[in-house]
Amino acid sequence: MGLLATIVVGLIAGALASFLMKAKTGLIVDLILGVVGSVVGGWITSLLMGVDLVSGVNLTSIIVALIGAIVVIFVYRLIKKGR
Repeated sequence: MGLLATIVVGLIAGALASFLMKAKTGLIVDLILGVVGSVVGGWITSLLMGVDLVSGVNLTSIIVALIGAIVVIFVYRLIKKGR
C-alpha cells in the first residue's frame, strides 16, 4: 500500500478507535496511533492469514487498521498507566 493511503487509512482508524475506546489523548496522538495501528493491523493479518489486508483506502483496510489502532491504544494505555 502506498504511503499516502497508509496515512489516510491510519487517520480514519485513529479517529474511530479513539472514539470507540474513549481515549482522551488529543488529535495529534490519535492520528499517530492510528497510523501505527494501520501498520500493526496489516502486520497481524499478514501473520495470521498470510495476506496483507491493508491494501488501499477501502472498508477492509479501514477495519483492519481500526483493529490495529485499538490494539495500539490498549498498549499505549498500559505503558502510560505504568508511569
